[in-house]
Amino acid sequence: MKHATIIPTRWTRADALKVNENDPTTTQPLVPADFPVMSDTVFIWDTMPLRTLDGTVVSVNGWSVIFTLTADRRPHDPQFINADGRYDIKRDWEDRHGHARICYWYSRTGKDWIFGGRVMAEGVSPTTREWAGTPILLNNNGDIDLYYTCVTPGATIAKVRGQVVTSQSGVELRGFTQVKALFEADGTYYQTEAQNATWNFRDPSPFIDPKDGKLYMVFEGNVAGERGTHEVGANELGLVPPGHEHVGGARYQVGCIGLAVAKDLNGDEWELLPPLVTAVGVNDQTERPHYVFQDNKYYLFTISHKFTYADGITGPDGVYGFVGDHLFGPYTPMNASGLVLGNPPSQPFQTYSHCVMPNGLVTSFIDSVPTAGGDYRIGGTEAPTVRIVLKGDRSFVQEAYDYGYIPPMRDVVLSQ
Repeated sequence: MKHATIIPTRWTRADALKVNENDPTTTQPLVPADFPVMSDTVFIWDTMPLRTLDGTVVSVNGWSVIFTLTADRRPHDPQFINADGRYDIKRDWEDRHGHARICYWYSRTGKDWIFGGRVMAEGVSPTTREWAGTPILLNNNGDIDLYYTCVTPGATIAKVRGQVVTSQSGVELRGFTQVKALFEADGTYYQTEAQNATWNFRDPSPFIDPKDGKLYMVFEGNVAGERGTHEVGANELGLVPPGHEHVGGARYQVGCIGLAVAKDLNGDEWELLPPLVTAVGVNDQTERPHYVFQDNKYYLFTISHKFTYADGITGPDGVYGFVGDHLFGPYTPMNASGLVLGNPPSQPFQTYSHCVMPNGLVTSFIDSVPTAGGDYRIGGTEAPTVRIVLKGDRSFVQEAYDYGYIPPMRDVVLSQ
């Protein structure tokens, strides 16, 4: 397949220097320390609302469905019991990634979620960890393709097909028994484990380009090349002011938003394309990229951390975004810096893994919220939903809603 030439947009150090962590129009409201927890038995973090390939968040027969990265809370596991006999929830929370599984929840109200259980039975996924992706409702028969990340050994973008079945009392997922590997990092466009032992390659988000009708996918990657060999030159610096020319060890931060195109709308065969956005010398993680199509523009969102920024620049944990008129770019950083919605400085780790939906609602999970006496409370639950407004290359926080409020944009009546 032939495609238009992609010249990656560089998220520059000069762009990142414009990040303002005290701008109220790009700051998430404070989450109170007395937040409710949706489950006493599992932690949840990355949330993946069921949607169609145009991005529409859907319900089925009146039931909203979300998928989440999930791990059991283990209050009786000896390794998480302190010397005083008390459960150390903080250590348990930090250990969750090693036993992450994808589970689902359903609701009649778009909140008040009911736990449905595992999507795939134990042993179906070929690797030890199931990491984030995107569930796609394919038709009114209830067929779902779950694109996700198989991790350890390696990192592989994969999909598994199943079906959603509803009743008056709830939702059941069936199938999801045959995982199909799609692609891995190639070492030409995207860094491999051989090039960097701590490489990033995950978080598939497929979509139909509204202009050409083809099936594409964005994902998190790192720019290909041996670790430490990347150059942070004039193009990566941007128009920095005097005193910001020296970048320290910034060559180790090489995040990018990757792109692939499918052979056809079945999504079984894919071709890797060059990255859409690179962050060489700026940030090492551009997690969970996804699109919102609005006003004939392409809004490309990603999430990143304060701790993954390169030497000499910083920004909050939260959502970053880029906007362009065409899929292949060029893109402009939102709000001049790229920051769209960041945690407040007083609670820098309160939420993460934001997902911007086409209706402007943004969902995320609660990580940790400060409490009295310098301590903090672990979340592992849905955060309050926030609405943002997109106006050209600017965004504005408008209001906050209830915890885990993810209403459908459209209800799909199944034919089954």
